[in-house]
Amino acid sequence: MKKILIISHGNIGEHFIQRTLETHSSENIYYIVQTKEKVFKNINPAKFKFYEFDPTSLYKLANLLKMEFVQVLIAMDSMIDVENTIKNIRTIKKQLRVVVLNQWNLKNEDPNVILINTNEILASRLIDYLPNVPVIAQNVGMGEGEIMEVLVPFGSSFVYKHIGVIEQNNWKIVAIYRNRKLIIPSRRRMIQPNDLLLLVGDPAVLKSVYRAIKRELGQFPEPFGSNLYLFIDMNIVDHSTIKELVRHAVYGHKTFKHDLIIKVVNPSNIEMLQYIKGHRDLNVVVEIDYDSVDFAALFYKDMKFYHIGLVVVSKEMFADYKVRKTLYGAHIPILKISNKEFSTLKDVGLILSDNRDLEKISSTIFDISEQMNLNIELHNYMSEHQDAREQVIEHYNNLSTIFSKTIKVMKENENPIRVLKKKENFIQILPFTNKLIRPRMLSIFSTDSEKLYYKLDEYHQIFIPVQL
Repeated sequence: MKKILIISHGNIGEHFIQRTLETHSSENIYYIVQTKEKVFKNINPAKFKFYEFDPTSLYKLANLLKMEFVQVLIAMDSMIDVENTIKNIRTIKKQLRVVVLNQWNLKNEDPNVILINTNEILASRLIDYLPNVPVIAQNVGMGEGEIMEVLVPFGSSFVYKHIGVIEQNNWKIVAIYRNRKLIIPSRRRMIQPNDLLLLVGDPAVLKSVYRAIKRELGQFPEPFGSNLYLFIDMNIVDHSTIKELVRHAVYGHKTFKHDLIIKVVNPSNIEMLQYIKGHRDLNVVVEIDYDSVDFAALFYKDMKFYHIGLVVVSKEMFADYKVRKTLYGAHIPILKISNKEFSTLKDVGLILSDNRDLEKISSTIFDISEQMNLNIELHNYMSEHQDAREQVIEHYNNLSTIFSKTIKVMKENENPIRVLKKKENFIQILPFTNKLIRPRMLSIFSTDSEKLYYKLDEYHQIFIPVQL
């Protein structure tokens, strides 16, 4: 939950609080400071916390600012009170974003202080009613949400991404506002924290983009789905490995704190079925299908019904061409389980390739490493396409600063697959592209490390679809 601080005094501040009470987001908690108490009706005490004190008092405000707020909004009738309140906030929080209702043409050079000029807002609204005068951007288009401004928060998955690697299907980043200056986007332009993005596109798509930009770590397998799904086909999976497979899936369920669905088809081992049924509880669903089924039809039906965000399979199942092709078509992450222990994992292993797909899935990789408490290793073997790889390395180094994660860049002349085979405690994460669904026979002589993923079959691997 994001904490928002509202400091209010006067009629406009009271109206703003009332509108906030009526239209608030369920993802926020609002802390409201009033210099004189105003009683409001229909308050949700879990979402709104009210305080009565003078915010120009550094001592009183400092106690409240011990909490971590994402934003402060100030709507007060006194210019001197506003200036002193901003000064107090900056004494305690140097980078906290502050939005101020500016009724006096105040000036402030701090890029994290946003001044909302009341005179400009009123004049702009009145101009909309004048004939033969162009309207400003807020009223351009159909007015149905096809033009959107989005502020990129510090912990966003979009921060430090190059615009060129963001797949913009049915939408487009058309402008960036940084430190109150307009920047025209280019493929090599990198998004920074607190950038204001101007987006144009299909309104329904922009809503999803907005959620993706605002998403922070700790949500995986969101936004792909809500739950984990272990699929066991007893005609394919080695029966001697089923117990370990289930145990690893349960471990993943507890790590990511999402429900687990275990689906068994072609049941043929009573002892294993009893073992699997023993894991049923409020957060683990076990379903056994005794009928002969079409794998793809059953799989896609379950994906939708259970809102699956991560599929867990054995290496035997992932090796099956038809299964792998069906999994690819679902466009959700796949965790392929090996026989190694999950609890001893220390690192995420990434092999840099000549494309930049690893940058496209970086936010998911950081989310997984954060939840599993793993460090990240980038294996950069020398090749002719170093420019693209250097941009990916730059991106990961920037994200490591934001998320306080350790990044190791291993520059090697040796084949990185051979290097990783010498390690024990790591999980490999790869982009899940159509290269991986081709029959293995076609990649025997390939030098593409992604096509040769099966060379590291004895290790756990996660395949992330390359999408927004």
